[in-house]
Amino acid sequence: MASESRDMKTSDDGSFKRAVMAFRNFEPELDRYHLYVSYACPWATRTLIVRKLKGLDSLIPVTVVSPRMGKNGWPFGPADDFPDADADPNYNAQYVKDLYLKVDPDFSGRFTVPILWDKKLHTIVNNESSEIIRIFNTAFNDIIPADKAALNLYPEDLRAEIDSLNDWIYPNINNGVYRSGFATTQSAYEEAVHPLFESLDKVEKLLTGKQYIVGDRLTECDVRLWVTIVRFDPVYVGLFKCNIRDIRHGYPAINKWMKNLYWNNDAFKSSTNFKHIKTTYYWSHQMINGTRIVPVGPIPDIEPL
Repeated sequence: MASESRDMKTSDDGSFKRAVMAFRNFEPELDRYHLYVSYACPWATRTLIVRKLKGLDSLIPVTVVSPRMGKNGWPFGPADDFPDADADPNYNAQYVKDLYLKVDPDFSGRFTVPILWDKKLHTIVNNESSEIIRIFNTAFNDIIPADKAALNLYPEDLRAEIDSLNDWIYPNINNGVYRSGFATTQSAYEEAVHPLFESLDKVEKLLTGKQYIVGDRLTECDVRLWVTIVRFDPVYVGLFKCNIRDIRHGYPAINKWMKNLYWNNDAFKSSTNFKHIKTTYYWSHQMINGTRIVPVGPIPDIEPL
């Protein structure tokens, strides 16, 4: 499966590429870990949703960065005072990059979120969202309430189907919006945007008459796709030129599925901050929005049920 890092670079042909994440090391233990996230980042939002679904709120504290990602990367609240942006309670870091450089002063990769941090060893456990959500799915089952432990977002009997769906949903939709938005040539853009909407058409058929993507239960496939779909109309349609159709008018089954999860499951709603989402995309990506003007619409950000 393609890497799910967030390296915003384009290749010589104008297409958007991603790079590999760098940190992977985990041992389950109480009062040892901390999660750093951005509400704006879809990959980080995955981890927030699964943290809430699995009842890990009291076990793994979370710190939210400011959405105004500038020349120093993601700032914490004291470095950029923005509503719902937090101070770093562990080291009083001013920027996410300070955490990476604390681990490795010579680190030359991108300073990304989410970060699952080890407070005991003062290091990054993992910064790959697809792996963090699987850690959260099972690693703490022995110490959380039975009903939370029983929730399995990657069950054995559905893994083959989940993996198969992830294999095309990620490159064509999750990353497809970025490949469209950060393309620097017409051909690169069109090579991304058409497969994006062809894949949305496939998802629309999958979700017609169904509550979840796989089987009759919530799985990681729902979480992974949802974080992109909830940003689609507020951000990707306009800023990323993903405008063949929007979700609310062009995909009734997807729209219903998205709204059901948002309005009926607090793990999804409480992990979503539209002000942070729109601010990061429209303010931080000056290469495609030089004025940094953040649009008012769409109104509402997500429709009622």
